[in-house]
Amino acid sequence: MLLVETESFGDKGGWVLDQQFMDQMGSPYLMAHGMGKPVANATTNITFPETGTYYIYVRTFNWTSPWTSTNGPGKFTLKIGNKKLPVVLGDKGSEWMWQSAGKITVKDLQTTVSLVDLTGFNGRCDAIYFTTEERNVPPSDIKELALFRKKMLNIPAIPEETESYDFVVVGGGIAGMCASAAASRLGCKVALINDRPVLGGNNSSEIRVHLGGSIELEPNKGLGRMIREFGHSREGNAKPGDYYEDGKKSEFIANERNITLYSNYRAIAVKKNGDKIESIIIKNIETGKEICLKAPLFSDCTGDGTIGYLAGADYTSGRESRAEFGEELAPEVADNMTMGASVQWYSVDAGKKIKFPQFRYGVEFNDTNAEKVTMGEWKWETGMNLDQVNEFERIRDYGLLVVFSNWSFLKNELIDNDKYVNRELGWVAYIAGKRESRRLLGDYILKQDDIDKNVFHEDASFVTTWSIDLHFPDSVNSSRFPDQEFKAATKHIRIYPYAVPYRCLYSRNIDNLFMAGRDISVTHVALGTVRVMRTTGMMGEVVGMAASLCKKYNTTPRIIYQAHLSELKVLMKEGAGKHDVPDNQRFNEQKPLKTPRGLNNSENK
Repeated sequence: MLLVETESFGDKGGWVLDQQFMDQMGSPYLMAHGMGKPVANATTNITFPETGTYYIYVRTFNWTSPWTSTNGPGKFTLKIGNKKLPVVLGDKGSEWMWQSAGKITVKDLQTTVSLVDLTGFNGRCDAIYFTTEERNVPPSDIKELALFRKKMLNIPAIPEETESYDFVVVGGGIAGMCASAAASRLGCKVALINDRPVLGGNNSSEIRVHLGGSIELEPNKGLGRMIREFGHSREGNAKPGDYYEDGKKSEFIANERNITLYSNYRAIAVKKNGDKIESIIIKNIETGKEICLKAPLFSDCTGDGTIGYLAGADYTSGRESRAEFGEELAPEVADNMTMGASVQWYSVDAGKKIKFPQFRYGVEFNDTNAEKVTMGEWKWETGMNLDQVNEFERIRDYGLLVVFSNWSFLKNELIDNDKYVNRELGWVAYIAGKRESRRLLGDYILKQDDIDKNVFHEDASFVTTWSIDLHFPDSVNSSRFPDQEFKAATKHIRIYPYAVPYRCLYSRNIDNLFMAGRDISVTHVALGTVRVMRTTGMMGEVVGMAASLCKKYNTTPRIIYQAHLSELKVLMKEGAGKHDVPDNQRFNEQKPLKTPRGLNNSENK
């Protein structure tokens, strides 16, 4: 028997590595994201344990099955050595499954296996299993499959490698980067965990969202200056990849001698001792190697609140009722609606006629409902009525489905399509840009009233300046695609710059857990203003400063508030950023109100 994990392929060709859903479906996988053009083969060397006849099973998924019963577009096949197998894979079934790929006779123990994409439409392959026993299929249950993988790949049940740090930060977005850098500069030995090859999260070239919010504002004017060191100098969503300057982010972290970056590692498990996290286990998304990281302090900068969730931290999701916190912007009755995730895209002029394959898989476009555009940015948003964690693969896939379906109509069926004849898809995100999922609860929960009335808190920390920007399904799109909308709308409600309490940045029931990013302790309404990335970067900076004080006094985040707040205030006023970096960034920010809304409603409605 031989199990080959595709994420470990030596040459991935044109296939991309997707780890976004490994907690739900069990593993990262390779995907043929060719935007309608077949991608180059992914190939790796394999060694069979013995010669003989092998039956082949491939774990794959027909990704359009939630919307149509027809065979899907994600077709691919296998090539063993120089022999291309005839079985088409990836276009049948309705869930992740082991599909038979036929059988081969093995005479040479060493050969190669390749994934051969047939369409360019996101065929996906998790693993390939060779067995001499027909119908000896690996388990489908996620827990059983995890044990099977470890056994087949000789991965120890308990990680053999353990490393210790002062502070472990999970999540390499803007919040995690700033938390790590601030703690590092204040003397902490830091581990930064990032489950992608590039840093920056939504601001990376993989997702392409600009940095929103303003920095360096009173009462803690020092906060945010460090963002000058890596922030982009050109703004905009869904722009060419170089706009997002991934290299500057990598250099920013690499220059911090106290930070160890675990790139391409995902946190998968937490071990607790009482109400404290003792350690976490991280897993390499390519090799499967697991490492145990120990520390007295952790920060959840994952966006999804993953570490808090695994540790049993109190959390919430969805929208609170209007009565719960007295928020006029909240619904009358609480529900599970969230802001959605965006699959951004753009097309380019090729200077000649370009064809695009017919793409129809359950969502019909016509002259009256098609989006007659050449690009789509944040408004192309899906999953507002679904679970942004457990149903996220479906949410992302629907984003891909509508992009390809709409483009197919514009290219192949729109009568007056001169605008599109010479255009081709230049970029479509496959890492979806998420806005909201779990929110971890701290000693204070920020609400609309705090912002409207500019409520003073003695532990005022980072300043939020973005409007209360709450996305909801676009009514026109919803009427055209009932229960299948894929576009969002918003109403920007301007605010007065507001300093958020430090108590929103640590867990109320996990003693040594900080959080920074969109998973901090706020209501759904308040999330609308704190979630943009310059703001989350300042959250991270505050967390890094507080972590350094926790180390200094051998204490917990809550005690920093109770006993060392004055020292934290000194650090926040100074900031952890370098003073010799010019401000060459263009800020994307609405004009703030001159007075808080709740204090002068007649003037500022």
